Amino acid sequence: MPTYQELQAQIEELKALAEKARQDEITEARKQIRKLIQDNNIDINDLLNEKKKTGGSKKTKSVEAKYRDPDSGGTWTGRGRAPKWLNGRNKEEFLIK
Repeated sequence: MPTYQELQAQIEELKALAEKARQDEITEARKQIRKLIQDNNIDINDLLNEKKKTGGSKKTKSVEAKYRDPDSGGTWTGRGRAPKWLNGRNKEEFLIK
C-alpha cells in the first residue's frame, strides 16, 4: 500500500495533468471559435451586443388610473398602496367612468 506522501505526490501530479488538459481544451475551443467567426464573417461587436438587440427585458405599459380625487385631481390605478385622500372613504365613489 502506498504511503501518505506518495499519495500526496500522485494527487499533485494529477492536479497538474488536469490543469494542462483544461488549458489544452480552452485553447482548442478558442481555435474553433475563431474559425467559426472567420468562416461566417461575424463581427465581434455583434456578439457582444447580441443581448441588447434581442430585447432583453420586456417593457411594461403604464396602467390607466381607475380612481380620481375631485379635490386635488390626484389619481390612483388601484394597484399598490392606496393614496391618503382615499383613507376612510369608499373608493367606489371616486371611480373614473
